[in-house]
Amino acid sequence: MKVLVIEDDPTVGQFVSRGLEEHRWTVDLVADGDAGEGLARAQPYDLIVLDLRLPGRSGVEVLRALRQRGIETPVLVLTAQDAVDAKVETLRAGADDYVTKPFAFEELLARAEALVRRPRAIASPRITVADLVIDLDAREVARGGRPIELTPKEFLVLEYLARHAGRVMSRTLITEYAWGYHFDPGTNIVDVVITHLRKKVDAGSERKLITTVRGVGYVLKG
Repeated sequence: MKVLVIEDDPTVGQFVSRGLEEHRWTVDLVADGDAGEGLARAQPYDLIVLDLRLPGRSGVEVLRALRQRGIETPVLVLTAQDAVDAKVETLRAGADDYVTKPFAFEELLARAEALVRRPRAIASPRITVADLVIDLDAREVARGGRPIELTPKEFLVLEYLARHAGRVMSRTLITEYAWGYHFDPGTNIVDVVITHLRKKVDAGSERKLITTVRGVGYVLKG
């Protein structure tokens, strides 16, 4: 099993890493949120052990960013917060389980083993909405068999809407997914990209897939 441990406390990080390695797990250890998110996006892991209080990007921000990008790796959160509302927020952000600090390694190991044993759905390399097909591996888009050339940002925005087809996605959520949390949400760049997508995706088709919900955001309807 390959595990990514994102923990800024060197004592805790080494304790967890050493314990997992003793049970023949392969471990990558990083100490900040940005580096951890980068690794999680760059290579596959069987499990992510994630601290919440991290320098740079917080654990919750890392978790939300990974889930928004469609990364479904099981996440076991380490937290010193035992309040119910903190745990609920963590689970709603996409965590699979949590362990409260201080903790016994045997408990962490048991929870980690339970998570990696869970059957995981095989993610399809394609997303289909009506006659629109998005090939995630080839980064290609076609509608009704007609290839559509998109810029990288146009592809990301369309992919995000397609992953949440039928749901209205706000401009803020779209901005965070395609440009990151540090991009100014007050800009109209999302509206500009949507305009371009409409011309490329809906032009020439009687059925319009991209819809504006005034004052809220955009939705891709199948």
